[in-house]
Amino acid sequence: MRISVCGLGYVGAVCAACFANEGHRVIGVDIKKEKVDAINQGISPIVEPGLEEVIEKTIKSGNLYAIQDLKKAIEDSELSFVTVGTPSRDNGALDLTSVKRVLTEIGEALRRTKEFHTVVVRSTILPGTMETVVIPTLEKTSKKRVGKDFAAVFNPEFLREGFALNDFYNPPFIIIGEDDKQGGALEKLWKSMPINASIHRVKSKLAEMLKYTNNAFHGLKVVFANEIGSICKNLGVDGHQLMELFVQDTKLNISPHYLKPGFAFGGSCLPKDIRALTYLAKALDIEVSVLNHIIQSNELQIKRALQLILKTGRQKIGILGLSFKAETDDLRESPMVILTEYLLGKGKKIMIYDKNVNLSRLIGRNKEYIQEKLSHIANLLKKSLEEVVQNSEVLVIGTKNGEFKEICKNIQDKIIIDLVRIIEPKETINKYIGVSW
Repeated sequence: MRISVCGLGYVGAVCAACFANEGHRVIGVDIKKEKVDAINQGISPIVEPGLEEVIEKTIKSGNLYAIQDLKKAIEDSELSFVTVGTPSRDNGALDLTSVKRVLTEIGEALRRTKEFHTVVVRSTILPGTMETVVIPTLEKTSKKRVGKDFAAVFNPEFLREGFALNDFYNPPFIIIGEDDKQGGALEKLWKSMPINASIHRVKSKLAEMLKYTNNAFHGLKVVFANEIGSICKNLGVDGHQLMELFVQDTKLNISPHYLKPGFAFGGSCLPKDIRALTYLAKALDIEVSVLNHIIQSNELQIKRALQLILKTGRQKIGILGLSFKAETDDLRESPMVILTEYLLGKGKKIMIYDKNVNLSRLIGRNKEYIQEKLSHIANLLKKSLEEVVQNSEVLVIGTKNGEFKEICKNIQDKIIIDLVRIIEPKETINKYIGVSW
C-alpha cells in the first residue's frame, strides 16, 4: 500500500518506519528540514531503542523516504496518517494549529487528485473533533464530500516511549473510529501487518474518548500507587511488595470488574474502609488527594441520579431494588437508601420493591439497621412488584435483579431511569434514561 505519514515526531517516525519495514511504500513528511534529512540519511529523528536500525534498513530498501512537500506526498499515496502534535494551551485546551494546517494542505491536494483517498488521524484529539474539525476542514479545502470522494477515520495509538517498536507490533487492540463505514482501507492495512490484535471498528467519538480514558486511567494508577506507597512508607510496609501482590488479583483488582459506568458503590466494606484509610493517612499527616475524593465523587453520582429523577417533574416514584447490590439484603450505606432519602426530602411519593429486603425475614444487624435508622423507609416497602409498577410514574432501577429486566422491556407508559444498565440501549423503550449512557 502507498502510505504518507504527515509529521515525523515520536508517533509519525515509528509508524513510518514500521509500515515500511513490512513492505509498504511510505513517504514521511515534515516541515522541518532537519527531520527530513535525518530520515533520508537513515538516522532516527527521535531517541527510541531499535528505531534507527529500522529506518536505516527501510531507507536502503527504498520503502521509506522523506520530503517536505506534503501535497506531493498526498498525490503519491492512497492512505495518509496525520501524526502531528496536539500540545496544551495555557488553559488546558488542545492546540490544533498543526492538525488544521496539515488537514488544509491535505484537502488542497485532494482537490487535484482523482483517486479515492483515506485520511487517518493518529494525533490525539478530543471527542467530537473528527466531526467538528477534521471532516469540515477536509471538505472545505478539497471541495469534495467525505464518504463519497475520500474517507476520514481516527486511529488512536498506544505507544510508550522506550517501548514503541514492541508496542507497535503488540498493541492491545486496533481501534478504527469511523462514521458511515469509512475504515475499510485502514483495516486492510492493519490486517497486512504481523500483529496479533483484535480490530474494533467503532464510532469516531467513542474512539477519540477511548484514548483519553486510557491516559486518564494510567495517570490515576500512578497517583493511586504513589498515595498508597506514601502511607506504606510511614507504616514501615514495603509499597512495592504490596503492589506486586495487589496486581496478582486479576479477578477483581486488574480486571473488567467495577470498571462499568453506573451507580454509586455502597455496602458494609468499601465506604467504611476508604474512610478508615483516609483517616489513617490524616493521622500520619500524609496528604492523599485522590483517596480523599473517592467518597466525595461517589456522592456526586448519587446526586446525578437525583437530578435525572427530579428533571422528569413526576411525583410518584417507584424504587426497584433498595439493597446496595443485587442478591443481597444488605442496606448498610446503600446508595439507593441515600437516594430514597433525598427524594423524600423533595416531597416525592415513594414506593419500594426489593424481593430480598423483607422485614419479616430480616435478622441481625440488617434488622437493627432498618429498625433504628430506616424506619421511615421501611414503611414504604411493598411485597408486590406489580403494585409498585402500577402506581408509579417513574421507575428507578437500583439493582440488577432479573425480574426488573422484563419490566423494562414491556412497560410503555412509565419513565424508566436505569442506574445499573439492566438492559442494553438497543433494547430500550422511548422513555428510558441511563445514568451514565
